Amino acid sequence: MDTLVRFLFDFLTIFFNGIKTIALGIFNGFKEIFNIPNYIKVIHEYDGEMTGGMLIIQIISIILFVVLLIVITILIIWLIKRLFVFRKRVLEQEDVLNEVGKLQEQVVKLQKEKDSIMSMKVSQLGLKPGEELEENTALEEVIDASDARFTKLTAIDLAYKNYKPANYNNTFTLPELVDLFRNFAASKLGLYYSEEMIIIFLSAIASTKLVILQGISGTGKTSLAYAWGKFVNNDSCIASVQPSWRDRTEFFGYLNEFTKKFNETEVLAEIYKASYTDDVYTMVLDEMNIARVEYYFAEMLSILELPNRDEWLLEIVPSPASDDPIKLENGKLRIPGNMWYIGTINNDDSTFMVTDKVYDRAMPIDINDKGKPFEYKEVDSMNINASYLEGLFAKACEEHPLTDEMYTKIEELDDYVIQHFRIAFGNRIVKHMRGFVPVFVACGGTEVDAVDYFIARKILRKFEQLNISYIRDEIDGLIAFMDKKFGKTNFNECKEYLRRLKKLA
Repeated sequence: MDTLVRFLFDFLTIFFNGIKTIALGIFNGFKEIFNIPNYIKVIHEYDGEMTGGMLIIQIISIILFVVLLIVITILIIWLIKRLFVFRKRVLEQEDVLNEVGKLQEQVVKLQKEKDSIMSMKVSQLGLKPGEELEENTALEEVIDASDARFTKLTAIDLAYKNYKPANYNNTFTLPELVDLFRNFAASKLGLYYSEEMIIIFLSAIASTKLVILQGISGTGKTSLAYAWGKFVNNDSCIASVQPSWRDRTEFFGYLNEFTKKFNETEVLAEIYKASYTDDVYTMVLDEMNIARVEYYFAEMLSILELPNRDEWLLEIVPSPASDDPIKLENGKLRIPGNMWYIGTINNDDSTFMVTDKVYDRAMPIDINDKGKPFEYKEVDSMNINASYLEGLFAKACEEHPLTDEMYTKIEELDDYVIQHFRIAFGNRIVKHMRGFVPVFVACGGTEVDAVDYFIARKILRKFEQLNISYIRDEIDGLIAFMDKKFGKTNFNECKEYLRRLKKLA
């Protein structure tokens, strides 16, 4: 055994002595290269012998040599740094691999949490995890919904897969609806509205899908839309408009090109859910003019004006996919007719002016007074079929159409306004009037009051865009014309508005 140890020692000694010699050689070599005293000694030995041109060459040689030493030094330092950088990169790669390992563990954990959440979703759909599920609502389908690019809409498809629109067998009339809604708001919500305000509201939603509630802050604009949602047993979807809204993606969402999933908004989900039912749905655009309405709502303004509802299609994605929601037709969503859009606006320095394009397509309602308490009766909320409600509106148009006599007076008023103020009504406004006035009358109002309110909010509003000082003298003539055509005791809304406008001149 000792012989073997001595053999290995003698054998390996040769190898390590060689390494030692190389290391000492390199060290001694660098030591000799940077032996500055020896260089100085040689220079001194030849001090007296170098003259003239040789002295110049000597100096240049010394300078070049010094530069060479500096270059060698820099090169050595650079090589040492490269070695440390390489080592650092190796360590960073190891750290990255360790981090990847940790992330993989987190992915497994999140997958378990996802399964738990999807189990909760199954429970919300009326199923309990662990029980035997029907074929159409299998757990695998519910979990697959989270992998689709439209998560919310696909979940709605699953929830409403076997749903059939309910028939609530409504029998109320429009006057009864006015009374029921007014008493419900007072008894259940503590909100008081005049009978006239409820009539105007119902007439507005009969004339157009977009209603604008405007007036001073604190008079209950948002509350009216909120109360309507509570009354029809479908809470209004509140879309709080933000100043940063610049296009429709803020309203409906957008396709994330990185994740390949669609970022759905609650607005889009509510519209999609409404398409499954015959219930009355309400979308509230709270402070809608805090951003420019025509930026984020332009397409909806155009779509809701189309007479044929089969053409109410909004492109959501440019190309369809196999896992898209059922009611997306080639990437397009059919806007349901059972949803109304109610915008609230405040006119102050923080908001934008609502343009004619928006006002012409909407029915504005002024709410400038707080409701006065009254003796109410207890009324519960009720389910209402949108088809029944629109049927009441259609019936009102048949039974209480705009009379020929009134229409003639309106045409004469239109001619007068064109001649003196260069403002015309337009076919769209007349169409809205033919929907507003009959329902106003059917609810218990009068034709002349309906026309008065409509013209004051839809036509005379345009006067604000004119130079009031130039038309000031013409206002008295318009008031006299209204007295002559509609009677001195009528058209009080229009006359009051014109007098108020005259004071601003």
